[in-house]
Amino acid sequence: MRIADVRLRRLEGVLPTEGDLWEQRLVRPLDVYPEYRDREDHEGGVQTAEGFHLVSHFVEIETDEGLIGRGGPVPEQVAYVVARDLRHLLLGADPIAGEKLWDQMHRSQVHGRAGNAMLAISAVDCALWDLRGRWLGRPVYRLLGGPTRETVPAYASMLGFSVTDPDLVRQRAVEYRDLGYAAQKWFFRFGPTSGHEGLRRNVELVRTVREAVGDDYDIMFDCWQAMDVTYVRELASRIERYRPRWLEECVMPDRVDSYRELRERLGIPLAGAEHEYTRWGFRRFVDARALDVLQPDIYWCGGLSETLKIAAYATAHDLITIPHGHSAAATLHFSLTQSPIHTPYQEDLVKWNAVHQHFLRHPVNPVDGLLHAPAEPGLGMDLDTARATSDTWIFQP
Repeated sequence: MRIADVRLRRLEGVLPTEGDLWEQRLVRPLDVYPEYRDREDHEGGVQTAEGFHLVSHFVEIETDEGLIGRGGPVPEQVAYVVARDLRHLLLGADPIAGEKLWDQMHRSQVHGRAGNAMLAISAVDCALWDLRGRWLGRPVYRLLGGPTRETVPAYASMLGFSVTDPDLVRQRAVEYRDLGYAAQKWFFRFGPTSGHEGLRRNVELVRTVREAVGDDYDIMFDCWQAMDVTYVRELASRIERYRPRWLEECVMPDRVDSYRELRERLGIPLAGAEHEYTRWGFRRFVDARALDVLQPDIYWCGGLSETLKIAAYATAHDLITIPHGHSAAATLHFSLTQSPIHTPYQEDLVKWNAVHQHFLRHPVNPVDGLLHAPAEPGLGMDLDTARATSDTWIFQP
């Protein structure tokens, strides 16, 4: 069996919404500059009265036996990298030889060991796993030695919900707790350059969530790379009493020493490295003892193959690995192969999952807060093209 074609598929459609899908954005690294701080722009599509208009790109790998593996969705610029830089490496190759193909793609990108090039490699790797599962007629987690359990607890990641209206925060926190989610993660809106008032409102968010959900419930908070050591130390001193399960991405990912300093000083565990790439990038954090929870994104860090290597290294240091939730489908197959003590939760990015899974026939959604082991072969990447208003091929040779 050989790879006969590598295609890029573009689907457009409308996700029905009640009002704006994105109510409020999170704090960002660019917010240190006042011209960016108050922008309420969002990515992923365009909000109209009809709903949320979105465009999704999928990588499709077809063999000479007619099997198709699919990965995605990915941004258009990532699809372009697949077409321009990776496609020629894949044509005619054995799709079962995943380690060889990953190594060849990685070695070919001498100036692309991160960013869009690594996102492209990740998408191809996931498409190859989907293909291999379909070839054997089994879900991918069974190919990887799973399941270790039949269900995985989900935590609700509240990106895009309002975080500055205490009444709305309280309402949503109670709502998602009562839906059965094992925990919730909320996102700060303010960083160091928002001054004392911004700090006060960040603390108010933490207090409101804790008071809403009660004491015996895990809550986490994401700084999204937008803070610094001094600010995080002050923030942590004010919120430690509310017992956050972790603080996430406190500073930008290259600042490993800053993470290590914070981990040594704070009484709150640290999570991060969502925006890091490959086993070599994650090794820096592990060896520096800079994090308690590693968060590789399967569609960013190098694919499912690389995430398994990162997690294996993490378990040797007794660390937790909970991938960032770009792809609920691929992540669930990973989670089902891991020990529950090393991967206790899976992130459910509530709003983003609605966007990323809009065109999937079998979207992965929690029931009573639990994600159930799927039965479909591969990674569960069949498309529901009836949801698309446009279905085209792009970057055709």
